[in-house]
Amino acid sequence: MIGKQIRMERIFDRNTGKAVIVPMDHGLSSGPIAGITNLKEAVAQVAVGGANAIVEHKGQVVRGHRKGGPDVGLIVHLSGSTSMSPDPNAKTLVCTVEEALQLGADGISVHINIGNGHEKEMLADLGKVEHAASEWGMPLLAMIYPRGKRIKNEYDAGAIKHAARLGAEMGADVVKVSYTGDRDSFREVVEGCHVPVIIAGGPKMDSDRSMLEMVKGAMEAGAAGTSIGRNVFQHKNPTRIVAAISMIVHENASVDDALDYLDDIQEEKRWHVA
Repeated sequence: MIGKQIRMERIFDRNTGKAVIVPMDHGLSSGPIAGITNLKEAVAQVAVGGANAIVEHKGQVVRGHRKGGPDVGLIVHLSGSTSMSPDPNAKTLVCTVEEALQLGADGISVHINIGNGHEKEMLADLGKVEHAASEWGMPLLAMIYPRGKRIKNEYDAGAIKHAARLGAEMGADVVKVSYTGDRDSFREVVEGCHVPVIIAGGPKMDSDRSMLEMVKGAMEAGAAGTSIGRNVFQHKNPTRIVAAISMIVHENASVDDALDYLDDIQEEKRWHVA
């Protein structure tokens, strides 16, 4: 379908076929946390750095999320829960595919947690969203994580392989999962999923090297890109960390080269956001 192809090209780089996505939907689950208190500014910073797309909830799109910075692809997130919920792993739909279309979205995303008591409802929601997305030619990103009472280790390679394959089986166009911790086990995740797989960023990391090594390992394993939030928008320089990630994702740069760029103070003026 030509509409889906055009929208996918707004999310994935036409030359590399890869994507650097920055999720900024955390305000619903966690409130105005550091880095996204001023969302317009945050979006402008990552757009200048070369992000291919961002993820937001519908209310922020209405308020002009992309004004004041370079153009960037838009993925509207359709599900959510709050950290104050008795069960924050239980995600519910808070937006529709049709609403996302009206907002000019290039894609939509749904968050699914498996291995808990609400899995049944979330899978049903994913099925409904996929059907509507297919009807409208809207790319669907499924964010799937093993989280709940049945899950002993949410980074277990077997559990993540299952999560990724689930997304493909349900008709998602792109699947987002956590990194398993090493290149070889993550290659198995990618090989078991016949649609593009991108990695989540997870909790705030203790060093830039750790984060960039994760990105490099995932890309060497065959990942289609990244969807990293807090480790980007809470970075001391969101613009430059996005650019460093993009070097690895789109240019196959080494971790050391990306770190050298990140530490190059002489380049600072290039990335100034008014």
